[in-house]
Amino acid sequence: MNINSAIIQGAKILRNKFILNPKLDSEILMAKTINKDRSFILLNSNNLLKQNDLNYFYDLIKQRSLGKPIAYLTNKKFFWNSEFFVTNDTLIPRPDSELIVENILSLTKHKNKINILDIGIGSGCILLSILKERKNFYGTGIDISKKCLNISKINAINLKVSSRLKLYKSNVDKFDLGKYDLIVSNPPYIENYKLKYLEKDVVEFEPKLALNGGLDGLSEIRKVIKKSSELIKKNGKFILEIGFDQKNKVINLLKREGFYINSAQKDLGNNYRCIVSTKI
Repeated sequence: MNINSAIIQGAKILRNKFILNPKLDSEILMAKTINKDRSFILLNSNNLLKQNDLNYFYDLIKQRSLGKPIAYLTNKKFFWNSEFFVTNDTLIPRPDSELIVENILSLTKHKNKINILDIGIGSGCILLSILKERKNFYGTGIDISKKCLNISKINAINLKVSSRLKLYKSNVDKFDLGKYDLIVSNPPYIENYKLKYLEKDVVEFEPKLALNGGLDGLSEIRKVIKKSSELIKKNGKFILEIGFDQKNKVINLLKREGFYINSAQKDLGNNYRCIVSTKI
């Protein structure tokens, strides 16, 4: 069978399982199968496939048809200006989180040698994107997952920023190393009972640890805000990602811990997605 026929067949299987972009997904999985980029497979669509490649391709199609996200099948996800290595131990980087990177780059336009702490670094997409853009910034990332830290390390090496990054396995409550000019966090913020209503490819495949915000969705946010108020320098900036309906509650929590609210920013879907504040 040639590349084109296999892609058509793969897309048909995905379409029958109501996968959103069956043709595109089939092309991406074919590129993964033969270890080439998408443009190669589109330009060489008549090339014949080896049987073991065909078997591997259909295995990937089957996993995708069951809802496994493309990012986990290909082990990569593009975020900001870079490609990140991801596994199902980390949350898949979201376009909405690029809003945080945008805000930080804007806030630090004229800053030098600042120290940034990322609480719950995950794949490293937020902090490493900033370090890549700002060659004289330094970053510290903490996470309770050793696997996440390993993935962040791989991404830091790939992006050539590892010399300016320190990583620590720690619970937010127990971390007390250093004082920071800027703190960023994308903590778990989904209410416990809502987890089961998330899209299938999220709830069945992404790590619950990175999604579950406890009973009211704010249990991790509370910890992050409290600890940030201790670790941040006076006049330091704190950028926090939140759930679409949490703005007012989170603003109250921030004010209680001595933060001045600079702005609440909306994402691509016109939902409030991050809050920028300053320690006073």
